Amino acid sequence: MTAENFIKDLQEEVFMETEISLITLGTNFKDLDEWDSLTALSLIAHFDMNLGKKISGDQIKNAVFIQDLYNLAIA
Repeated sequence: MTAENFIKDLQEEVFMETEISLITLGTNFKDLDEWDSLTALSLIAHFDMNLGKKISGDQIKNAVFIQDLYNLAIA
């Protein structure tokens, strides 16, 4: 999976209210206006259903940038 595809999928599935141009590998996703606990749950569900990966709340808590999420996705 390319970083571009990962970002596109995140925007379509998790960060739907955020313009895709605002989402880059260097984006601090917790600074996005729509970030909250429900978005975190959506992120966990997205990884599970679309990527076949299990991520924990601690992994999300320790992640800062979209790059960190991408690294979890390709690990």
